[in-house]
Amino acid sequence: MSEPRQRIEPPSVTAPSTDRTVPDPTGSATTDLSHYYGTDTRKLVSEFTTVHAGSTDVELACALVRTAGQLALTIRESGGLDVDYKTSVSDVVTEADRAAETFVSEALVALRPDDGLLGEEGAARRSTSGRTWVIDPVDGTYNFTSGSDYFCSAIALVDGSPSAPSRLHFGAVHRPSHDTTHLGGPGIPTTVNGKAIGQLNDAPCAEVSLATYVHPTFLAEDTVRDAWLAVSTRFATLRMLGAGSLDLSGVAEGKLGVWTQHSVADWDWLPGRALVEGAGGSCRKIEAGGKIWCVAGNPRAVEEIAAIWS
Repeated sequence: MSEPRQRIEPPSVTAPSTDRTVPDPTGSATTDLSHYYGTDTRKLVSEFTTVHAGSTDVELACALVRTAGQLALTIRESGGLDVDYKTSVSDVVTEADRAAETFVSEALVALRPDDGLLGEEGAARRSTSGRTWVIDPVDGTYNFTSGSDYFCSAIALVDGSPSAPSRLHFGAVHRPSHDTTHLGGPGIPTTVNGKAIGQLNDAPCAEVSLATYVHPTFLAEDTVRDAWLAVSTRFATLRMLGAGSLDLSGVAEGKLGVWTQHSVADWDWLPGRALVEGAGGSCRKIEAGGKIWCVAGNPRAVEEIAAIWS
C-alpha cells in the first residue's frame, strides 16, 4: 500500500433522511472519499463511516460501490498488481479486490451491524436483522488485470438467503472508468447517476443481442453446448464482455438485449438483476443442459428462451 495522501476536508453532506427506503443517490452523499485518502483503507473506512452515519440504504449502497470501485482503480494505477489464480487462468483475484471488499465490509459492519454480509473474496457475516448485503468488489477482474476499463463494483441488499431471497431490495453498480453508478430494484426505477433510464421495450430474440459468459471448457460438455446453441443461435448477434454486473446494467439500459450465464454466483447476479427488474425487465433461473442458467432481459425475449429450454 502507498502512503496516504495529505488529508483534505471532504465536502459537507446534506442532512440525512430518516426514511431508509427513499432512493436519492445523487448529490454529495455519494462523495468518493478515496479521492481524499488514496489507498489507506483504515482512514478511508473511518472517514466514510463518519460521513455516512445517517445515510439511507440506497445512499449508502451508491457511496460504497463508487468508493470501492475508485479505490480499486487507484490501486491498479499506482503500480503493478499481484495476481492470484483461483479456479482457472481467467478466474483471478488481486490485492485491489481484497482491499475494496475490506473497505465495503468494514464500513457495513460499522454502519449496519445487524445486517449480514456475503462477498466474493470471503467476506461473511451472519445476519440478525434478516437482511444481507451481497458484495462484488471488482466484477470483471480478468478485464481489470488486463488494463481494460470494463469492470465495476457491485452490491445488492436482500432479505433472506442470497441464493433464494424473499425480497431483493435494490442493486447498485459503479463503473469507475466512466464514473457512472446504476441504481435500481423491483420497487425502485433504475437510474444512471440519478437520471431515470425508462422501461424496457419488448422485442424478440431475433432482433436483439445476447450477452453471456461461457467458459471455453464448458463448451466441451455436450449437454451444456447443446443448451447454449439452442438459445444463442436465435439472436441477432452475440457479446461476451467479461463483467456480469456491467452486462446486466447494459441490459437494463437497452444497450444489450438479453444476458444469460449458467452457475452464476449470487454476487454476479443479484445487483444486476435488481437493475433489470427496476427497468421493467424479466429475470429468471432456468434449468437446461444439467445447469441452472440465469436469464435477464425484456419479458418477451426471456419467455422465448424459457420456451426453448422447457
